[in-house]
Amino acid sequence: MTLISRQEIKTLLEQPRQNSVSIYMPTQLAGPEVRQNSIRFKNLIKEAEARLIDAGLGQDDAIELLAKSHQLDDSNFWEQNVDQGLAVFISKDVFRYYTLPLTFDELVVVTDRFHIKPLLPILNGDGRFYLLALSQKDVRFFEGTHYSIKEIEVENMPKSLDEALNYDETAQEGQFRIATSGGGTANSFVQPGSFHGQGSPDRDQHQKDILQFFHAVNNTLQEKLRDQTAPLLLAGVEYLMPLYKQANTYQHLMEEGITGNQEILSAQELHERAWPIVEPHYHKSQQEVVERFNELFGANTGKASNELKEIIPAAYYQRIDSLLVATNQEQWGLFDPTSETVYLHQEEETGDEDLLDFAAAHTLLNGGTVYAVEAEQVPFSTPVAAIFRY
Repeated sequence: MTLISRQEIKTLLEQPRQNSVSIYMPTQLAGPEVRQNSIRFKNLIKEAEARLIDAGLGQDDAIELLAKSHQLDDSNFWEQNVDQGLAVFISKDVFRYYTLPLTFDELVVVTDRFHIKPLLPILNGDGRFYLLALSQKDVRFFEGTHYSIKEIEVENMPKSLDEALNYDETAQEGQFRIATSGGGTANSFVQPGSFHGQGSPDRDQHQKDILQFFHAVNNTLQEKLRDQTAPLLLAGVEYLMPLYKQANTYQHLMEEGITGNQEILSAQELHERAWPIVEPHYHKSQQEVVERFNELFGANTGKASNELKEIIPAAYYQRIDSLLVATNQEQWGLFDPTSETVYLHQEEETGDEDLLDFAAAHTLLNGGTVYAVEAEQVPFSTPVAAIFRY
């Protein structure tokens, strides 16, 4: 299963317009209730079939479209792979499912694109961070969110000091014969992390070698992180941190890091230490958007609105910079791009879509930032609030 990221959600949204089924459900993690997961899911598939038929698809075609869901019929799936919530996306060309640490309300949506708003709390403020675990023997790079982390292979990134500087290991563990610039080999041995005294030639040379190593790491990361804005967190023994900061050119490197020997920490342990450092960054970012909205809205600048009939066309035509949207509400209706008319309905009608989801989806696709929050966290407790680019 794929780590949910902004790019993964954009991939779902960029699928061709066709009959698209989105299913959300809470799942039981243990005990006899686990058996209810499969029953509940089959009932939601039946509801999706009925909705597809209501939308004009023949029964046989609806059954064929949903046949991919049988991949989850295996009881082992429900016993071994579930988390707090399950999200499933089905179309003619797509079958994807995600078990996530979010509790969803039961929801079936059938429109011509996937319904993604329930996923967005996992990505608030883009939700991502990067973690670079530093060691002279093993450099690891991770991408994480509030709930998960995974290691990412970075093409051409040196993983160790000896790889970066073409060291040859000697028979004595932890010592290296240093390649000189002229291609020869120096006979002095350096024990990583230990030096012969303040300002000694061995110590100074070793620090220069580490700095050269970190420049090589930074250069490959710079290509990987081009145009990214997620914070980058360092993990490693304390004396390596300032050396990497000297080499770093990524603008979003965090000042605080995880100190200690990262080699003995698993990815999950790194995540447990990283998120408390990263989380305030995202709370601050969200609060800054709220404050900016209030300032622009109060000054009647025309660059902020909480009127859905203004926000929907703005999202469609790439005008939204930042959007706050209530996750626990829906507003059903339709948008006609030709006349830029927004039709709001009290209850869901055939052919409708959740216009709050529409606004969030188009903001994401057009490079804006979406904060999916409880309704009371949106200014004036309206379902949506937007800051416009112009």
